[in-house]
Amino acid sequence: MSDAVSPVSGRSGPPGSVASPEVPAQAGAAWPGSRQPIEARLREAGLPGLPRMAWLEVSLDALAHNVRTLRSLLEPGVRLAAVVKADAYGHGLLPVARAFGAAGVDQLCVATLDEALAVAASRPGPPVLLLFQPPLEALPALAEAGVEVTVAETGAIERIAGAVRPAAGTLRVHLEVDSGLGRAGFAPERAAEAARRLAAVAGVELVGTWTHLASADDAEASARQVARFRRAWEAMAEAGLGRLRRHAAATGGLLGRTGPQLEMVRLGLSTYGLLPADFPIAPDARPAADALRPAMALYARPLRVTSVAPGEGVGYGSRWRAARASRVATLPVGYGDGWPYASAGRTSALVRGRRVPLIGSVAMDAIAADVTDVPGVGMEDEFVLLGTQGPERIDALELARARTTIPWEIVTAMAPRLPRVYDSGGAVQGVRMLAGEFRREGAGAR
Repeated sequence: MSDAVSPVSGRSGPPGSVASPEVPAQAGAAWPGSRQPIEARLREAGLPGLPRMAWLEVSLDALAHNVRTLRSLLEPGVRLAAVVKADAYGHGLLPVARAFGAAGVDQLCVATLDEALAVAASRPGPPVLLLFQPPLEALPALAEAGVEVTVAETGAIERIAGAVRPAAGTLRVHLEVDSGLGRAGFAPERAAEAARRLAAVAGVELVGTWTHLASADDAEASARQVARFRRAWEAMAEAGLGRLRRHAAATGGLLGRTGPQLEMVRLGLSTYGLLPADFPIAPDARPAADALRPAMALYARPLRVTSVAPGEGVGYGSRWRAARASRVATLPVGYGDGWPYASAGRTSALVRGRRVPLIGSVAMDAIAADVTDVPGVGMEDEFVLLGTQGPERIDALELARARTTIPWEIVTAMAPRLPRVYDSGGAVQGVRMLAGEFRREGAGAR
C-alpha cells in the first residue's frame, strides 16, 4: 500500500468510495458487544470509505504473533520462509508480504511469475523464492529483481544456459527433488548430476534444494520421502555441492514433526493462524499450535432487513419458504465473493453475538439470513460470516466441513473484489480495494 492516503495510481480516491466516510445516521442502536462502525474507523485513519458493505479484516498483529509462535518451534539457525502465494492465501499479497517482512521472516515463497515480481518490487524485504519453474524468457528479469527460482526438470538446464544473461545479474536457483509427491522435480538418483550441470552454467548460482511432503500427517510415508531426499542431497555433497540450503518441512512437517527442519522450513497455512482438519500434531508442538490466531474475518452489513409472511419464498427458486412470520436480512456476499453456491442451507452467520442460519439460494452478490430469533437486528448491525462475535465463532475449519473442502480453499477463495481492511493495535492501518491500495498516513510496514 502507498505510504499516503492516495492510492498507488495517484487518484484522490477509488470510484464508488466515500472520500470522507461518515457513520450512517441509523448507526447507534448498538448491542453491548458491538464494535465501532467501519466508517468511523476508516475516518479516524484518514482512509477512504469502502465501495460496499462486505469486507475482510486482516489482523497484522495476528500475522506477527503467528510468526513469533512458529519460530519458537525452530532449532537455532533455521530459516523461516512464509508462503504468500495465491494472494497470500486470500489475505492480500503485498500487505501481507510487508507484514511478514516486518515480523522477521527470512524468505517469502510464491508460485507465479507475477507474484514474484510484484513482491520483489515492494522491497526492501526478505528474498523471494519462486516455487514453480518460471517461463525461461523471464529469467533475466528475475535475476535482475533478485528473485530466486526453482528448476524442476532436465530440459530446463540447457534452456537456462541459453536464456541467462550474466550482465542482468546472477540467477539464484533451487533444485527441486521429487521424493514422492509426483508433481514436479528431479528423481533423487538424477538430482546430483542435474545440480552439477546447473552449478556449471555461467550466471547461475545454485543456492538450495528442496522437496515437498505428500502426506505430512503420515509419519511412515514422510520418512520414506525424507530418506529419498537425503540420498539426493548426500549425492550432491559428494559432487562438491554440499553448502546448499535444504528445505522440506511445511506446516504439517513442522507441527507433526514428520519433516526435518534442515536449513529452512516453508510455512503457509499456519502463518495465517489456520490448521488442517484433524491433523496429528506432535505433543511438543501442541502449545504453539493452540496459540495460533486466525488473521482473517469476513464482515457484512445488510442491504435490507424485512418481514416475511408465512409461506413466502426468499431467493432464486424460492428454495427457502418461511414456516412462520419471519425477519430476513439480505447480506451483500455471494458466490462472486467466494461464498459458493453449493453451500446454500449449510452455513451460518453471527449477529448480535448469536448464530443465525443463512437461507435460500446463494446469489452472485447476496445471501439471506433468518434473524427472526434475534430481536432488534437492523441496518446498522454487523454480521460475521467468518470470525468471532461475542461468545460465538465461525472458523475456516467449520466452513470447510460444511462445504466438504479444506481450510486452504476457504480463505484463498475470497474474491479480490472483497475489500481488505488491515488492522494493527486496534486501529485500521490500510485498505486494499479493486481501485487501489491505501495506507494510513505514517503507517509502517505493519
